[in-house]
Amino acid sequence: MDKIIKKKKWTTKKISYTAVGVVVLCAAIYIGFSERGSKLNINPDKTTFSMVKRGQFQEYIVQTGEIVPNGTYFLDAIEGGNITEVVKESGAIVKKGDVIVVLENANLRLNVLSQENSLNEQINRIRTTRLQLDQNYLSQKQQLAQIENQLQILGPQFRRDSVLFSKELISRQAFEKTQADYRYNLKRKEFTYESFKNDSTSRVTQLSQLRSSEISMMESLTGVRQILSNLVIKAPIDGQLTTSRLQEGQNISKSERIGQVDVIGNYKVKVPIDELYLSRIDKGLVASTLYAGKEYKLMINYIYPKVEDGKFEVDMSFIDEIPEGIRSGQSLRLKIELGKSSEQLLIPVGGFYRSTGGNWVYVLENDNKAIRREIRLGKKNSENYQVLEGLDIGDKVITSSYDNFGDNKILVW
Repeated sequence: MDKIIKKKKWTTKKISYTAVGVVVLCAAIYIGFSERGSKLNINPDKTTFSMVKRGQFQEYIVQTGEIVPNGTYFLDAIEGGNITEVVKESGAIVKKGDVIVVLENANLRLNVLSQENSLNEQINRIRTTRLQLDQNYLSQKQQLAQIENQLQILGPQFRRDSVLFSKELISRQAFEKTQADYRYNLKRKEFTYESFKNDSTSRVTQLSQLRSSEISMMESLTGVRQILSNLVIKAPIDGQLTTSRLQEGQNISKSERIGQVDVIGNYKVKVPIDELYLSRIDKGLVASTLYAGKEYKLMINYIYPKVEDGKFEVDMSFIDEIPEGIRSGQSLRLKIELGKSSEQLLIPVGGFYRSTGGNWVYVLENDNKAIRREIRLGKKNSENYQVLEGLDIGDKVITSSYDNFGDNKILVW
């Protein structure tokens, strides 16, 4: 018996078509919602747009330096004492040798007098010894002269008496006396001359030693007398005096610093720099600063080796001219160049970096739309970033803050 076969409502083909349709519909819905969720309407009037361009990139850091005198001489009290007179006040212009402060120290004066007396006694003893050597030298020379005189008399007499004695015209006693006197003076001359020769050699050495000792004593005496002159503090150079408050009767300790004299009209700039840049700072690096509307160039000529509180200091001198009217203690903003400039692809510095870390930016696709794009930035100065990847010349980029843009991929206006 034949069975009635019911027709299937869902065939394989129909199921396939339906599944494809559902997938397409879901994808369309997802894309629609996704695109709508990643878009954000913005106000272009409150947004900064910048052009990517190629130009000279100079890496530099901006630091604040202080103007200080190029030459400073400190005033230290070599000897202590009480101030009896303040001749020059702080701020005065002084010449080298001008008296600034006069001190008094009674104990020091007594000590100096005692040392002077002692040195004078030693000098007098040296001079007395030298005089004795000279007198002994003259005495020996006088003895030799007397002996020579005796020989001049006894020699001819001895020769005459020898002839007369041979002819038996004089007695033996008279001849022997003349002979003995003559031979005695010959021996006397020999011994005296030997002593004179030895004493003369020793005398030369002693006189040299005495002369050196006397010179040393005289220098010591001069030094001792100089001690009292140290109670008068004078300006070591021409310049401007800066001191702490000084007044008569005030006690100043030995080696105490009472002030300084600064060279006028010759200045340098002392600049503290973060230790992060220590390896990149060298002598000869150039910096620039604006003062009274004019740019001035400076150069690093000394790097202080000490690092304190995460900073180290450098001294910079003006290259061509020193700005007129500057004063010690003023501050200058300096752009210190780190190496040579080179041509690079550049994007201006802006608030975008705080949100993106330089990893992406919004790039304009047309006049009313910007799309997020991955990029890579390099070095930075106060004006530009170096672009390494992701942007080309002519690209227009939003460089203002992204704080209000959220995670949206597209911006429209």
